[in-house]
Formats: sequence, C-alpha cells, structure tokens
Amino acid sequence: MKYAVILGDGMADWKMPELNGNTCLESAKTPTLDGLVKSAEVGLCKTVPDGFKPGSDVANMSVLGFNPKDFYTGRSPLEAVSMGINLKDTDVTLRCNLVTLSGGEPYAKKTMLDYSAGEISTEDAAELIGALKEKLDCDDFTFYAGIQYRHCLIMNHGAVGAELTPPHDISDRVIENYLPNGVNSSIYRGLMEKSYEILSSHPVNVKRIKDGKRPANSIWLWGEGTKPALADFEKLRGLKGGIISAVDLVKGIGMLAEMKVIEVAGATGNYKTDFQGKANAAADGLLNGLDFVYVHMEAADECGHHGDYKNKIYSIEQIDGVVKTVIARLNAAGEDFAILVCPDHPTPCAIKTHTSDPIPYLLYSNAKNLYNGAARYTEAEAEKTGKYVKQGYLLIDKLFAIK
Repeated sequence: MKYAVILGDGMADWKMPELNGNTCLESAKTPTLDGLVKSAEVGLCKTVPDGFKPGSDVANMSVLGFNPKDFYTGRSPLEAVSMGINLKDTDVTLRCNLVTLSGGEPYAKKTMLDYSAGEISTEDAAELIGALKEKLDCDDFTFYAGIQYRHCLIMNHGAVGAELTPPHDISDRVIENYLPNGVNSSIYRGLMEKSYEILSSHPVNVKRIKDGKRPANSIWLWGEGTKPALADFEKLRGLKGGIISAVDLVKGIGMLAEMKVIEVAGATGNYKTDFQGKANAAADGLLNGLDFVYVHMEAADECGHHGDYKNKIYSIEQIDGVVKTVIARLNAAGEDFAILVCPDHPTPCAIKTHTSDPIPYLLYSNAKNLYNGAARYTEAEAEKTGKYVKQGYLLIDKLFAIK
C-alpha cells in the first residue's frame, strides 16, 4: 500500500461576498476531488492545538503526525535546519523577513505594506542580506540568506521569551503596537531599525523602485525558537517517507524526521509554482521505493495573505490537478494506495492571515470505499458529515490505518 498527503497550505477560507457567499473551495472547479468524494471520507480536523498560534509550523507538524505539544520549539529553527545551519543547543533562531515598510515616518509609525517585499527574488534578497551581514554580523548575531523574502538570524547564547508578531498578520497596519516586546526586545528593535537605514538606500532597492517594484527596506524578526528534535519518521511509522515543498519550514520538518527531501525544479512557493512538477515528483517517489510522500503546496496560503481570491481559486484548481496526476499514475502502475487531501489551516482572504478554525479533509483509497455522505470537498460539506478529528496529529493515523 502506498500513502500520500496532498496539502494545500491555507486553502480553506470563509464565505465571501465577492464570491456570492461561497468560499474559494466552493467556487473552484475541482472535478477530481468531487469525483473522489463519492467513495471518500470527508470531515473536519483541528490541526492547531489550543494555546498555539495558527502557524504553518504547528499545523504541518500536526498533519505529519507529530504532536506540537511534544515536539514544537519554534518556527525558525525548522527553517534553519533546512537551510543547512548547524545549530548549537545555545542558539536562538529568528525568522527574518525582508518586508516593505512605508517611508517618511519615524520607524515605529511606519505601515507594513508588504510582508514579502513584493515577493522579492532570491537573487535580490541575497544581495540585501549580504549587505546586512557586512554591517551587522558580529559575535552575537549572524544573518543567513534563504529563499525570496524568507531568511534567518541566529543569536549566539541567546534567550527566548520575546513577544514577536508575524508580519503577515499585520498587513496595512502601523507597526508600532507590533514591534518586539519582552526578552531581548530592545536588541531586536535596534536591528530592525538599523536594517532600514542600510536597506532603504541600497542599490538593489533603488533599482526595484525604478522598475516599479516594492523595495525590501527592512527586516522583520519573528518566529523565535531553539534547536528542535523530531522522531525518525521511518522508525516511528515503519514507512520510508519523502517530503516535497518549496519552503524551508516544511523541508526542515522533513529533514528532522529523517525523511527524503525531494527537490522540484520550478517550485516557487507561490501560485506560479510548477504544480505538475510536484505531482510527478510525488508519483516518481512512490513508484521508486518510497512508501509515503507529503506534498506541500504554499500557493493558496500566499494568495490568502494577499487577499487575492482569484489566484487562490486558481491555485486550488491546480491542486485538484496534482491529485489527478498522482492518482492516475498510481492506478496505471497497479498500486493500491490511500491519500489524504487537506490544508494545514485556513487563510481567509478577508483578514489576510491564518485562523485556528478546523480544516476540511478528504480521505480516499482505491482499495476501500470510505464514503460518508459528502457531496463535494468543501468546508460546509465536511461539517455536514459530522466527522471530526479533535487532535490534528491523529489524522494521519486514519490514513495509515487503510491497508
């Protein structure tokens, strides 16, 4: 039996007046998922435990079967591992976004215009992080360049306890009430303000403005954490697992669980990603020795953060195509399989950030009829079935129980 999780990050949503009172899932054309529903189990699952913020770190960890209460030590350490940073037990890691802040006002009075600096390219970002390294790296701090707007800062012999706000939670808001507080907050604020001084006039940003792009004129620090440890997935489940994602966060979870990280050329983490490349990479993995693959697609989440419901619908339709390809290839190879389709958390376009609402899931097997009454794969239909998994880390057990 082969197993797959096909995860559309943030694809669940709220009903929208722009869509005649429908959600993006309800508005999307998903013929593959709608066809699977006729023999699938559909329900709701709580992926974010009480007391945790609804981040992709906690939620993806849950869907992969790891209880965040046992394993979670912060978001940025997961990304740091994927970036190849050798963390010490005494290190504190921070996610370092390149963002676009408004100009003219004192730093605290600026507005968060874009948490991704216009989805800055990895090449432009590398130059800017390089400038910060040259000016700000020291015995206490080291900057590491990542992908697009997602980077990392390591604090040597640091301490946790700061109150830090994700930048995607405060789009279009004045940042004053969301600046770091608590442990080391004055240090973090100082680095952020210095970054604005360095980056706002950097040649890369001068050119970006000239080209009509948003400048990456500041860093934003958040996602504080310490060196994590996850259980070995194969030892835990008895299955050889692989993970496919364009983002360091999810790849880091896979690496810590000793899963095979499968790279896909053209995977970007937004709606312009190579969806079919991921689909074929998943099928290739399953047909060449892996027992389980976790296919993570960030696109719908990014669109939700931008309030872009049109491209969120497009992304969901492409995810439907991913499911179609994976199923077709496994059926053609004569494999028995089971798949779980779900988001990690909702990212409603109306508020441009995550929520802790339960997510709709679809569980399908070509070897067993699991039908429980849903008409489509949507939030409302999932609720109607009455099926509810209260602890998100147990959802994957339902998948692996299919033999």
